[in-house]
Amino acid sequence: MKKGILLVNLGSPDSTKVKDVRKYLDEFLMDERVIDIPRWKRYLLIKGIILNTRPKKSAKAYKKIWWKEGSPLVVISERFSNKVADKLDIPVALGMRYGSMSIESGIAQLVKRGVEEILLVPLYPHYAMSSFETVVEKAKEINRKKYPTIKMDVMPVFYNNTDYIKVMSANLKRHLSGFDYDHILFSYHGIPERHILKSDTTNSHCKIDGSCCDTHSKAHRTCYRHQCFETTKAIAKTLQLKEGTYSNSFQSRLLKDPWLKPYTDFELEKFGKEGVKNLAVITPAFVADCLETLEEIAMEGEHQFKSAGGQEYKHIPCLNDNDDWVDVMVNWVNEWVGEPVNI
Repeated sequence: MKKGILLVNLGSPDSTKVKDVRKYLDEFLMDERVIDIPRWKRYLLIKGIILNTRPKKSAKAYKKIWWKEGSPLVVISERFSNKVADKLDIPVALGMRYGSMSIESGIAQLVKRGVEEILLVPLYPHYAMSSFETVVEKAKEINRKKYPTIKMDVMPVFYNNTDYIKVMSANLKRHLSGFDYDHILFSYHGIPERHILKSDTTNSHCKIDGSCCDTHSKAHRTCYRHQCFETTKAIAKTLQLKEGTYSNSFQSRLLKDPWLKPYTDFELEKFGKEGVKNLAVITPAFVADCLETLEEIAMEGEHQFKSAGGQEYKHIPCLNDNDDWVDVMVNWVNEWVGEPVNI
C-alpha cells in the first residue's frame, strides 16, 4: 500500500479582517471539544455573545503578529512540511483543524497522489480534548465518511519522547546563550479543569491536586496536566536546571470556569513584584509560533513582567522549522514506514 503523511496543526484566519477572524472563531469555538457544554448553550454563548465582541479584539491581536506571507502559524507549518517532504520518499500533506487549509483537503491531496495508507500526525506534544483529540476525531470522521478504503494510523503524543526532549532542550539552550536568566517559566496552553477530569479514563484518579500527577496511573495517557509537568521535568533534567530556577504555568483562559493553574499572567506579575529581574519564557505545548506565543507571550507577557518591576524578558521561539526538529519528524515517519532511521 502506498503510504503518505498528513501533518495537522491548529489553523488560522485567512486574514486579519474581522469577518475572516469571526469565521475562524466560529468554527473553533463551536467545536464541542473546545467548549464542551450542551450545543444549545454553546450556540447562544458563541453566536449571541462572543462573536459580537471577540473578533474585533482578536483581529487587532492578529495584526500585531501577521507576516507579509500570511499567518505565522500557517507559514511556519508550510515551511516545516516542505522540509520534511524534501527528506522523505513518500507524499506529505498539511492540514489544519480549523480554517481553509482543512484536514479534508489534506487527505484529498494524498488520495489524489495515490496514497492508500495515511499516518496522521497531530502537531501537539500533549494530549488534550481541545487539541490532539479533536484533530484525531475529525480526521477519523472524514476518513470514515469520505475515504472508507483509506487506512489511517495516528502518531501518538510525544511529550516525553527522548528525541523531542533533546531537540526542545537544545532549542532552549541555544536561545538562552548570553542571557543571564534568574528564572525560566514553562508556559503551557491552558484548558478547563473539567477537561482533565473528562479525559480521565479511570474515572477516579485525577484530582487536580498536588499528588495525582506524580502517582502512576493509566490516566496519565490522556492527562494533559501530567504530560506538561513531565515535559518540564525532562527538559530540566537534560539541561541540569537548578531546582527553584524554573516553574510551570498555563495561559489563555476563556470564560469564568476554573482553568489549570497557576495562570501565566499572574505568574509574570508575581515574578516582577518579587524581584525576578531576568525572565525567560518557553511554550512547550506549541511546536510552531502562533498568536498565543507571538502576541500573548512575546508581547503582552513582556509588558506584564516589566510593568510589575522586571527588567529583562526573553521569549524562547518554538521549534518551528528548525532543521533538528525536521530530522526528528523524518526519523519518526521513517520508523512508521519501516525505513532505516538516522540516529
